[in-house]
Amino acid sequence: MRKHSRGTDAALAQPSVSQRTVERYVKGQIKKPRPDLAARLEREVKKRWQPQIRARARQKAATTGGLVLDTRARLGYTAPIGSTDEDRVRHLTVALPPQHAARLFDAQEAGAGDRRLQEITAEALKEVYFQDGGRRAGSLEEVRFTDIEHLEFDL
Repeated sequence: MRKHSRGTDAALAQPSVSQRTVERYVKGQIKKPRPDLAARLEREVKKRWQPQIRARARQKAATTGGLVLDTRARLGYTAPIGSTDEDRVRHLTVALPPQHAARLFDAQEAGAGDRRLQEITAEALKEVYFQDGGRRAGSLEEVRFTDIEHLEFDL
């Protein structure tokens, strides 16, 4: 926090700690803050660093790591006549590649609503789960992703 604030005088001005107290922590003269100060320090650190940590995790997911999608929803698809395309509730845990993560993040940052994010997720499930990256169900036209009971993304 001291580095972020560029000096001890401004480092903990937010949680109302004196400059001298900050200097004592920096020098190691004080090791353990009192409980109320520790709680304020923790809140301040989370407030300042959490957005940076999230941004790095999103960048990694969108470029190299991808996302893990866990959902329980009604899934079905449109395909040629004779296939079993009836919607049914499924519980899936699927690793989505980085390009799908990037599409979801870009849409979210652009202010896309739930409906559009749901469509992007359905397209990702079509490619990754139903078509297995192009190894099967090549004639699949559209995936329906509705009646979502549970939806969770992990970085």
